[in-house]
Amino acid sequence: MNAGPLVEPLDGANTISASSDKRIGLIAGWGRYPILVAAGLRRKGYQVYCLGITGHADWAVAEHCRDFRFIGLARMGAHIRFFRRHGVQHVTMAGKIHKVLLFNRHYLWQQMPDLKSIRTFFPHFITSQQDRRDDTLLTAAIDGYRSGGLEILPATDLVPDLLIKPGQFSGGRLSDAQRQDIQYGWKVAKQMGRLDIGQSVAVKGQSVLALEAIEGTDQCIRRAGQLCKSGGFTIVKVAKPRQDMRFDVPTIGLSTLQTMVNAGAKVLAVEAHKTILVDQAESIDFARRHDLHVVALRNELIQSKTMRQAA
Repeated sequence: MNAGPLVEPLDGANTISASSDKRIGLIAGWGRYPILVAAGLRRKGYQVYCLGITGHADWAVAEHCRDFRFIGLARMGAHIRFFRRHGVQHVTMAGKIHKVLLFNRHYLWQQMPDLKSIRTFFPHFITSQQDRRDDTLLTAAIDGYRSGGLEILPATDLVPDLLIKPGQFSGGRLSDAQRQDIQYGWKVAKQMGRLDIGQSVAVKGQSVLALEAIEGTDQCIRRAGQLCKSGGFTIVKVAKPRQDMRFDVPTIGLSTLQTMVNAGAKVLAVEAHKTILVDQAESIDFARRHDLHVVALRNELIQSKTMRQAA
């Protein structure tokens, strides 16, 4: 697998037509990704109206927005009113929401939820009849915004150049053992995604060291490092089998790679065209300087017997 460009546009992206009003709403969570989305939208001529989730969003995203406000996570009614006041009909979401906070006692009440949020989310937290899986909660959010007249669009359709394309971008040729760990880890991670548990798995010698759950990828990598002091293990991060690209898209960046170096990981394998690579040039330069193997593979290839030749 030869190194190549980091990203390529995707055909058939469902963007807003050039003849339509190019106002776009952005709900920004944690990390650099929302900043890059806002900057990309601005370059494409969109007028960006952004709500940054309090305790998550970075103020730097405001630089690329016509209007920016911090707002609580559980203020869905206020979110809808903000966007409609600005004449926004299409909204995208970018950035991580630290789901672990939702399990802290009284966290949602501390967010001063409005009536819209209570009607949308609280059945999942005050009864045992509804689950709190990522897809369940995020689908409920999308339905709630839709009922308020807003259509949620995938950020990766609007700014497709943030998705990584197939290729090996750092490190030398993968060993047979590393390829086998990628294939095994890929199978495990896809099963996890099917159950809506997590996206990442740490593997060495075709043995699972750690699985990602609610804590996130970086904590999964750290736990693998604590359990495997010899290092040299592989991290596999993939999209869910039926990934909804409107939310929870696999994302990697400099923080992921730094955590890998500190934990002793050696290989990062991700799914091409389904994974966001944040700060691409800086991330790949870091991986090369620290002799990390970073590889993006197509799902259909990884599950075939041709991976040995392609890798």
